[in-house]
Amino acid sequence: MRIARVGGRAALVRGEALIDIEGASRGRFPANLNELYGRWTELREWAAALEADAGVEARHGASGPLEMPIEPPRQVFAIGANYADHVAESGSAMPEMPLVFTKFPACLVGPDTPVPLPTSRVDWEVELVVVMARETHRVGAEDAWSHVAGLCVGQDLSERPLQLMGTAAQFSLGKSFPGFGPVGPYLVTIDELADPDDLAIGCSVNGEVMQQGRTGDMVFSVPELISYLSAISPLLPGDVVFTGTPAGVGVFRSPRRYLRPGDVLESWIEGLGSLRSPMTEGPAFDWRAFARSRTVS
Repeated sequence: MRIARVGGRAALVRGEALIDIEGASRGRFPANLNELYGRWTELREWAAALEADAGVEARHGASGPLEMPIEPPRQVFAIGANYADHVAESGSAMPEMPLVFTKFPACLVGPDTPVPLPTSRVDWEVELVVVMARETHRVGAEDAWSHVAGLCVGQDLSERPLQLMGTAAQFSLGKSFPGFGPVGPYLVTIDELADPDDLAIGCSVNGEVMQQGRTGDMVFSVPELISYLSAISPLLPGDVVFTGTPAGVGVFRSPRRYLRPGDVLESWIEGLGSLRSPMTEGPAFDWRAFARSRTVS
């Protein structure tokens, strides 16, 4: 099952067509994704049976630009240093446990949404994004996939100076400017994938490939991450986990390279589709100016 969101309403993706779920189900299922998670198995069974209805596209077709294929989540978890090649390019030691931070939900956007750049040092990080289907607390890795609604393509955009500023690094703030969490184009259930634990992943800037890897090279797999996080904090329906990025980010290139207004960032993951994010010039941010104003006052 592939789910899109159009006009704020959940839609089933069937080939090139989008089918309004609430309309096609005659109100059996709601249009709001957060209300669907509690009936995910029932929804999947209904979607499978709908394949036999040849005229459903004409009766309940949806149209419009694709939006973020999730509702704003209550919790967003993100994992740092979770690919061996990315750890190596950073010169860091291999982590003994997942390195966890958050991206604030207001930064999440959908496909083709312009991203206003606050500085000249914004970096890309293509990531597999996991969306939870039900409340998950203290689940073992062997059962973790059964708690997942689906997977998306995502970008963990990062303003590097703010992210790394100070003795207590500001990861969450540096990764949460508006538009810094593109997610899409669809929410894809894992039964659509031959092997959800090993997918090709990559991104390009203006057509030039910057990152290429496989999710099978994660230091901590998706089931391990879910088990670890849920041992500490209950994961709620619709919660999102950004699972880390492979090598090839701009800050570790020589010379360093960052995103500029006019750039087009395209991200893809095998079986999940591709996500296009155009960069624009945004309101400037300078933490040094804030510090100077504090000194003057």
